[in-house]
Amino acid sequence: MIKVAINGYGTIGKRVADAVSVQKDMRVIGVSKTSLNAEAYVARERGYPLYLADLAKKPAFDKVGIPIAGDITEMLREADIVVDATPGGVGAKNKGMYEQRGIKAIFQGGEDHEVAGFSFCSDCNYTQALGRQFTRVVSCNTTGLCRIINTIDKAFGIRKVHAVMVRRGADPAEIKKGPVDAIVLDPVTVPSHHGPDVQTVLPHINITTMATIVPTTFMHVHAIKMDLKRAASRDEVLDRFRSHSRIGLISKGTAIRSTAELKEYVQDMGRPRADMWENGIFEASVTTNGDELLLFQAIHQESVVVVENVDAIRAMAGAIKDPATSIKMTNEALQFSAIG
Repeated sequence: MIKVAINGYGTIGKRVADAVSVQKDMRVIGVSKTSLNAEAYVARERGYPLYLADLAKKPAFDKVGIPIAGDITEMLREADIVVDATPGGVGAKNKGMYEQRGIKAIFQGGEDHEVAGFSFCSDCNYTQALGRQFTRVVSCNTTGLCRIINTIDKAFGIRKVHAVMVRRGADPAEIKKGPVDAIVLDPVTVPSHHGPDVQTVLPHINITTMATIVPTTFMHVHAIKMDLKRAASRDEVLDRFRSHSRIGLISKGTAIRSTAELKEYVQDMGRPRADMWENGIFEASVTTNGDELLLFQAIHQESVVVVENVDAIRAMAGAIKDPATSIKMTNEALQFSAIG
């Protein structure tokens, strides 16, 4: 069993903990918090040992009956791998603590590529993560881009990608970032950081990205145009998507044309937390014109990287050498099959 610690039990951390807990080859040995909030109660109900960044805050937890197992250093002593799901920039500060203890660590996309020196997407470079001490799972937007770009590149070759990210303004619980009444260019200059981030995983891809932030919390939407090395029919492209276990097709018959309706759909399907681990491709948007491919996809920012973290754990532990095997194990443990 791979013993996994989750440093930062928030939006991503709590989802990674739940995903790890159902894997047959992994065990959550603890999660950490910096302060008392509702997620501490969730950790208690889930039965995860809870550790604190600062034990001086323990009395607040004691007062409400939430047991504390110790501080973060004690949690790390028990772990084989730590998933650092702390806010962007904090993981970089934590790296020295992991180095000092010789523990393997996974950072999130909020950190710079240089923090780990290696950026990860299960589809693209799983085998390069085998046995590494540090790995960075790329952001939700970059994960969504890498999956679809890699799939199309393998089948048809890609000369150029143009992508526009329409980004959610905040996660649903982030009240400090709202309300918002604007469409914000993020950044005003071109490219946005997403294209260079894709190239940390797929360095050969010629890609330009632009991004805006809009006042919504549900998901991101990408408008993507790919110039292919050979002509592809729409049916050929759709077949590639259907064969991918983490790409879902939102059929025209669902009448879904918004992220709100899509979130409701996966919620009605019984997904935990209404999460969508796959890319959601709007099937009606998929258009080919010779060597041109255009489409819209939706990316659920709270959950799309969760399955990537689980695969990264296996790769770094060296437990499973084959990416397809790990992806299948992760998906089956979550009882996950892509929509469509």
